Amino acid sequence: MRLPAPRGPITATLFPHLTRPPAEHDLGTALRDALPGDGVLGDDDFQLALFACYELHYQGFDDVDDQWEWEPSLLAARALLEARFEQALARAVPRPPLDGPHGVRRALNELVAADDGPSLSGYLARHADRRQFEEFVIHRSIYHLKEADPHTWAIPRLAGGPKAALVEIQSDEYGGGRRERMHSELFRATLRGLGLDDSYGAYLDRVPGVTLAISNVMSLFGLHRRLRGALVGHLAALEMTSSLPNRRYGDALRRLGGDADAVRFYDEHVQADAVHEQIAAHDLCGAFAAAHPSAAGDVLYGAACALELERRWAGHVLARWERGITSLSGRLAGPLDGPLDGPLGGPLDGRHAEPARDQPEAGRRSPASRDDEAGRHSAGRR
Repeated sequence: MRLPAPRGPITATLFPHLTRPPAEHDLGTALRDALPGDGVLGDDDFQLALFACYELHYQGFDDVDDQWEWEPSLLAARALLEARFEQALARAVPRPPLDGPHGVRRALNELVAADDGPSLSGYLARHADRRQFEEFVIHRSIYHLKEADPHTWAIPRLAGGPKAALVEIQSDEYGGGRRERMHSELFRATLRGLGLDDSYGAYLDRVPGVTLAISNVMSLFGLHRRLRGALVGHLAALEMTSSLPNRRYGDALRRLGGDADAVRFYDEHVQADAVHEQIAAHDLCGAFAAAHPSAAGDVLYGAACALELERRWAGHVLARWERGITSLSGRLAGPLDGPLDGPLGGPLDGRHAEPARDQPEAGRRSPASRDDEAGRHSAGRR
């Protein structure tokens, strides 16, 4: 993967530095004046810059020297971005109330049950056409091709029961030591089944800031020991809101002609995450809060951040589709039924999806609104 094209003053300042040797840079000063005043949770330029900083701790970029990972001026610049990101999260996500550390599991269940985000999974299962499902998969490729990696940062920061619980979950995510069963590999099969590029980071240029923020919050929590409670809470929220949406995603892909290999990623999550949610809520988060009472509130906050960013992303996608335009960024932007840039992918079993139905009219609820009533508490997850 190479650095993507800049999207604004922050990345236009940062990326040229990263393609040069990591010496004698003053990135903190260079970026300070380019930072936006507000709205960073969905700002394409801001989120792409932060994503690029974090990516150096994962697979990196082919055109960026690995020595940049710990270069002091880049860390200083990243700290500026992170401070602004944390401030925006604090404004958008109130800390949920908690009646002591022993109430974490109950509070997590209540938080998830109260979530009223739009049901993207319901829309996909019943109404989405082939192109819309491909767009959904492109958005998700940013995380799923590194699935589990951000939460794995917590393993060396935990001990005892919570550590064992997290290792149990992550072992499943990584396929129990079998490459072909790794969830990231299963997702590659989904991409290939849709005729899409399965290489790591292939669609980084095409997703908006609201998508990147979902991955960035995981890295923020994962790379700071002080936020380890938020990280385990974030994981719990993902696991607790995964099974039903993944069942719907699988149903959607089967409806659109997907074969068993393409659908396996979703079917695997239906089964695995039904178990993982219990481990995450009780053995991981409950035990962590009992061992670290002062960090119990962080657990709920991390879960709330996960739900809020997913809600914003699902809202963005559905709003664009209801207007008949793509939810993606860059050269794919344009009307869904127009010649964006040719078909997104190849045929699924030679069939084409039926067009999206029930477009919203004046005084009429959209399909997403109706689907909310059937399963809003698991809306748009994973």
